[in-house]
Amino acid sequence: MVAGAGIGGLAAALAATRAGWLAHVFEQSAQLGEVGAGIQLGPNATRLLRAWDLLPAALLQGCAPERVVARDAQGGHELGVLPLGREAEARYGAPYLTIHRAELHGLLQQAAQAAGVRTHTGQRVRAFIESDTAVGLDLDAAASPEGDALVAADGLWSGLRRQLLGDAPPTPSDHVAYRGLVPMSELPPRWRVAEVTAWLGPRLHAVSYPVRGGDMLNIVFFLEESPRAGERWGWDHPAAAARLKAGLPAVCAPLRELVERVPSWGLWVLHDRPPVAGPQEMARGRVALLGDAAHPMRPYLAQGAAMALEDAFALGRALACVEADVADLPAALRRYALERWQRCARVQRRSLRNATLFHAGGPLRLGRDLALRSLGRRVMDLPWLYGGSA
Repeated sequence: MVAGAGIGGLAAALAATRAGWLAHVFEQSAQLGEVGAGIQLGPNATRLLRAWDLLPAALLQGCAPERVVARDAQGGHELGVLPLGREAEARYGAPYLTIHRAELHGLLQQAAQAAGVRTHTGQRVRAFIESDTAVGLDLDAAASPEGDALVAADGLWSGLRRQLLGDAPPTPSDHVAYRGLVPMSELPPRWRVAEVTAWLGPRLHAVSYPVRGGDMLNIVFFLEESPRAGERWGWDHPAAAARLKAGLPAVCAPLRELVERVPSWGLWVLHDRPPVAGPQEMARGRVALLGDAAHPMRPYLAQGAAMALEDAFALGRALACVEADVADLPAALRRYALERWQRCARVQRRSLRNATLFHAGGPLRLGRDLALRSLGRRVMDLPWLYGGSA
């Protein structure tokens, strides 16, 4: 059983089904779907899409950028370049891809349904009840389903995580994300390029890249702001545009122009958990955590979705080792946790490190820019990350 029908939950159900299990997904929303904007998928993630026969469709709906460019957010000048495209595919055996979240979610949903995954919408999982031989669910509905194992893929605010580990909710940071989409047809030619651009400035950075087959530009600004108690956030935040324009420090003219052209912005306060400290934080007994429920991370390594896909693939591999005796399931889930926790913790730590580097001022900023100009791809490429996973 899987709690949550987001990208991680559907991928987990698909992987479990391909490993020979019957997967049931329980989703609190009345309809399946994914909101949001673009995501980046490195070769470590697209390699898994290929294994699930989803990569051709993902390439049709997404974009394969030719390079990653680091630029100065204030002056606009180029700092460093990492070639992608065919060169990245030759290095890592899979492409680098940018895609809208809804498109990736739709591909996983179709594949899961075709594989026989059974999805139950309008069903919020309030708690689980574990025994030596099974795990049951406490749902909003009257039914109380039972299965051999539970995967908690219920996101950043996972109530199942709190029950399993007994820890506190994630803590808010002083970083705020403003996300938007704008049609390429409404932008000057300089924005209509097949590349990922990271704009680095003191106490802020921005990332832009094409999605929707190149028809849309995804843009996100990350600003350091004082937390606001009781604030709500999401795509329908009414004050996001005015707040971004008022709080945006001095940036180059192209970025200022882009802010004016985006029709609407969503706003999110980034939240943190400490990096995973051991396998016991990803699985206990017949319950496993996956994706943001297990290891939420800053989006400064562009690996949130990729880590959820990697989790799902590793889970499927562990479940495939279980024979007819379901008593082996806790051991299989522990095997999954042992395989995943150190890599996830490393990505969490590196994402936090990038938060400091991307927003640096003073001597650290000068050193960062010098390293990007002189070493370029040697400091921007990540063989340990892109060459890893499956």
